[in-house]
Amino acid sequence: MQTPLPLSSLPLQQSAVVSEILPGKLAAKLVEMGLCKGSLLTIRFSAPFGGPLAVDLGSYVLSLRRDEADLVMVEPLNQTNA
Repeated sequence: MQTPLPLSSLPLQQSAVVSEILPGKLAAKLVEMGLCKGSLLTIRFSAPFGGPLAVDLGSYVLSLRRDEADLVMVEPLNQTNA
């Protein structure tokens, strides 16, 4: 696996595994929305000008603000380990 980075910096159509939710007042809410350690996700849409992200979590698509996505650390997957 690669070095963890914020979900907000993941490129479009990139898959990743959640490695950590940074502590803070939104951490519990993010976990309740399905962003648990080990969850597989893919960035499906990124709105321009710092708008929200659409994240595919398998059975549903979740919309996140950029500041929320900054709290989710992910490890990008490449073609060989996806």
